[in-house]
Amino acid sequence: MKIAYIYDAVYPYVKGGAEKRVYELSWRLAARGHDVHCYGIKWWEGEREIIKEGVHLHGVCAPISLYSGERRSIREALWFASKLLSSLSDRFDIVDCQEFPYFPCFSAKILTKRRGGELFITWHEVWGAYWQHYLGRKGVIGEWVELATSKLTEKNIVVSEKTRRDLETIGVENIEVIPNGIDFYRIEQVKASEKESDIIFIGRLVKHKNVDLLINAIALIRQRIPYVSAVIIGGGPEKERLKTIVKELGLEENVEFTGFVDDNDALALMKSSKVFVSPSAREGFGMAALEAKACGLPVVTVKHRMNAVCDLVTKDTGFISELQDANLAQAIMSSLDSDGAMRTKCIQSAKKYDWEKICDLAEEIYI
Repeated sequence: MKIAYIYDAVYPYVKGGAEKRVYELSWRLAARGHDVHCYGIKWWEGEREIIKEGVHLHGVCAPISLYSGERRSIREALWFASKLLSSLSDRFDIVDCQEFPYFPCFSAKILTKRRGGELFITWHEVWGAYWQHYLGRKGVIGEWVELATSKLTEKNIVVSEKTRRDLETIGVENIEVIPNGIDFYRIEQVKASEKESDIIFIGRLVKHKNVDLLINAIALIRQRIPYVSAVIIGGGPEKERLKTIVKELGLEENVEFTGFVDDNDALALMKSSKVFVSPSAREGFGMAALEAKACGLPVVTVKHRMNAVCDLVTKDTGFISELQDANLAQAIMSSLDSDGAMRTKCIQSAKKYDWEKICDLAEEIYI
């Protein structure tokens, strides 16, 4: 098959769940003999088209910021979508466009209409009424664009059961679930870091991740465990505010901010920790949580209708807390008290998401 993936952010130049998904599927499909192309922003130096791990990377346009403040840039999405129309000149059997930031999906529809091929849209999240929280009164426009995107093709893919349920609420039927995955073998080979911690968080430091809630929970845990330790991995606009909260609560000896680290270092730090905490109210899947389970860590997350990490957590692999610091603190302490009892179940559960199995599923659905 000749396959095109469309997403403005390209791994490893930009790191995130959707970027990693496209990367992992694309090079594996190329290794199986498919002709795979990825169309995104040209984040790399040199030629507009390069071949990396058997995949043709096409730089649709020069780098432009993905964000305007804390929000995804509408200007960037429109610019990338417009440039895509003149860049994707070949005919492809399969065009798989990531749903966010929506406008490129309309370009992909035009291109498949002109040249043929099947258009798949992969959905990582469905926002619905959340758009009005995100954009205020302008949110109705976001809702309309999201709904219009859902009508572009009958071949819709979602990364989680939660996203499937959300997509069904806006009238989409016959949805295929192809979850995100992990490189289980690579994770197995990573050795634990010498730096040990009780609690670990990995993610972008933005408001909806609720890292301030985690810090408040750590303050409560310290009353019982004075030397409790936590590592917060990641960066973002909330970082300085979160550091201020840590200082105000006198947690400088308990909480460490590492900034971004590479993937293997993050895995090593997870393997030397005891519990992974994801207090985010909004997750389309939860790749870091799945990797934590593969490292043998129970996962503590919070109950929220937009949090797909809840689908990854069972009574044998972690705890789901109310979105409140005392409840979160109790769930974390319950995980710490389990003293490794959940380790085997966590690893067994994560193994089902190995990327090779996910790639088998994608190949089957594309054909």
